[in-house]
Amino acid sequence: MEALDLARFLKDNEEAKKENCFNPKAKQAAFGVSMELDCVYEELGIRDGLHPWAPRPPELMRKYIRQYNDRAEEIIGYRIMNETYPSQKNLFPYIKRIGDIFEGRYTLKEYAEWLEPSVSSAHELEAMLDRVEKLDLFSFVIPDNWEIECRRVYEKYGIRPNPQMMEGRMIRGPVTAATSVMKGEDFIMLYYDAPELFERFGMVMADTLVEYVKVVDRACGYSEENRPRGFRFNDDNCCLLTPHMYEVFACPVLKKVFDYCSPGEDDSRYQHSDSDMAHLVPILARFNLTGVNFGPNVLVDMIRPYMPKTRIDGCISPLAIQRNDEEELVRQVKRDCRTAIDNGWRGLNIAAAGLTTYGSRLSSLRLMMQVIQNYGQYE
Repeated sequence: MEALDLARFLKDNEEAKKENCFNPKAKQAAFGVSMELDCVYEELGIRDGLHPWAPRPPELMRKYIRQYNDRAEEIIGYRIMNETYPSQKNLFPYIKRIGDIFEGRYTLKEYAEWLEPSVSSAHELEAMLDRVEKLDLFSFVIPDNWEIECRRVYEKYGIRPNPQMMEGRMIRGPVTAATSVMKGEDFIMLYYDAPELFERFGMVMADTLVEYVKVVDRACGYSEENRPRGFRFNDDNCCLLTPHMYEVFACPVLKKVFDYCSPGEDDSRYQHSDSDMAHLVPILARFNLTGVNFGPNVLVDMIRPYMPKTRIDGCISPLAIQRNDEEELVRQVKRDCRTAIDNGWRGLNIAAAGLTTYGSRLSSLRLMMQVIQNYGQYE
């Protein structure tokens, strides 16, 4: 394998990213791996005894991220990580989320956030849905001090709240939400034991999500005419449902939300589901998704025949990147590039099928870039 010509790769990758990675003039498959914040510590050799997800003082984290980006420039040719820390959304008061609306409980375990169940039976679910339908959503979701705090943040930082920085445009998907507010096995049994309630749960979720988007837009100062477009579902647990279960419960949610948030042909419609959910790909294809990121076992040739116009972000195993397994990374990147190119398929963006986390090194990204330059050429 020839050595990486970094300057040429970056120039070609810029072209490859155009037109949602379908640029007919692109010379190579696109590259779009991102790195999570906890990747900083291993790369810089930081051993402070804290959990990788534990918070550090903002000024220290900004220093670490700058150092990381300096190293990234040397290894992969660009600054890969956002140097704003903490993120803008943490400057504003907490807006209640979908889990709160459906009475779940957000808890922290080992610095990871979990949504704990709120109901355990059909009777409890029915009562909870009754309460959700009666909510004054704006009063419930938006805190009383919202306008005052937004004014303060703007005067200090010149920043206004943005729905795309909150859950207003990126939400856990319907199945993941449902199996968070009640146990997965209880939710699945609803399909058999209480089919009408199973269907009602999906319809209430669909209506609530659209109203939630409207509430967040309004709180951020947008009108119906100038609101942001696009929507993303993160639905790892969708793999738990059979195709018919998914049709009954989840499809009405996706349709209603996409119809409102992404009515235009070019509006973003995105689904992330890093699980073995290949059996749902034909159904998801109906929603004209503009981008997908599926599990590492849901490969390009399983997606592209159903979604000819959808950008495929993946399908590299995050574990292969985290373990910096060079042999496996070469195999997987080459596999996906050759599958796309040998079939004449564009729209491939080589990325992780999930998050790249602690232990993932920049050298692994450089290796992936090298493989694309050697085996991912359209010409």
